[in-house]
Amino acid sequence: MGTKVYDITPFLNDHPGGGDLILEYGGKDVTEIMGDEISHTHSEAAYEILDDHLIGFVATEPVMKTAAASSHPDNIIPLPPNKEGMQELRTNVAAGVVAGKPAFANTGMSSAEDLSVETDVNSDYRTHKFLDLNRPLLMQVWRGGFSKDFYLEQVHRPRHYKGGESAPLFGNFLEPLSKTPWWVVPMVWLPPVAYGTLLAYLNLPNAFQTAAYWFTGLGLWTLVEYIMHRGLFHVDRYLPDNRVGITAHFLLHGIHHYLPMDKLRLVMPPTLFIVLATPFYKLAHTVFYWDWYVATAVFCGGIFGYICYDLTHYFLHHRTLPSYYRELKKYHLQHHFADYENGFGVTSRFWDRVFGTELAMPKAAKAA
Repeated sequence: MGTKVYDITPFLNDHPGGGDLILEYGGKDVTEIMGDEISHTHSEAAYEILDDHLIGFVATEPVMKTAAASSHPDNIIPLPPNKEGMQELRTNVAAGVVAGKPAFANTGMSSAEDLSVETDVNSDYRTHKFLDLNRPLLMQVWRGGFSKDFYLEQVHRPRHYKGGESAPLFGNFLEPLSKTPWWVVPMVWLPPVAYGTLLAYLNLPNAFQTAAYWFTGLGLWTLVEYIMHRGLFHVDRYLPDNRVGITAHFLLHGIHHYLPMDKLRLVMPPTLFIVLATPFYKLAHTVFYWDWYVATAVFCGGIFGYICYDLTHYFLHHRTLPSYYRELKKYHLQHHFADYENGFGVTSRFWDRVFGTELAMPKAAKAA
């Protein structure tokens, strides 16, 4: 199972399904059949029996490659690896193999839990030749000379820096501008939303009309959220193959997929939000041109939707949530560890269903 080798000859006569079934899988990896609930659900006791019959380990190709590239191969083989060796294997996408877990080809991850496994910075840089997390990232991306294909492959392979701390981005006085605690979003944007909503309420004929336009804006935001996430943040296929396009992608959204559990780069900095929100302000007043207060009500509803989006996004990554949000959390983290090309809805799956991008768990690569 995975890299573990068992001799269960003494158990053949006691196996509930008969010894022939065990012999059928002799010399094969039984990870898949052991976990197949349709064939037969194996209890914890079954795995304990296996552990009682463990006789050794076999080094698979990913493990051997990692050991060959390592400066301390003795940390990795003979198996099982020690703590330092396991970190190297995890960096080289072989930890799932050792643990008997399949990994997703796009990301090298096996589960949401892998997103919070700390990256061995030195080993990661030595293995992938991409970014050194201990040095400012922006200029490494700018000067790296990476091809678009290599950049996209690496930036969607998540890393985890020092328990969720922020890796250096600028390395100078601009660094604080790239970090935004979650509470800044409601603190900065709720007062102007409340003020704009009040202006609309005082100048429109009645509260019902104000609420109708305000909720129209809120509903439109859910579509804007989807379009921006899919069409702007994940414009991967149409990304220019040059350092300008790659660096812009990294700053806008790539860094979030590269370091998805960074607590201070999960919500949008106010400066960036103003840049992105200004065209929508003008669009609202162009579409609803006949009444400034109607446009303001719609825009305020949309901005409230954005506030909910940013807070939801942060909490999905870093909080224990009620049942509905637990499902949403599972869905969003799947976008990070399994399939970043689908699942663009953050506050709901509605538009993913409409446009055919709802996440279905892709088949992981088998543990070798």
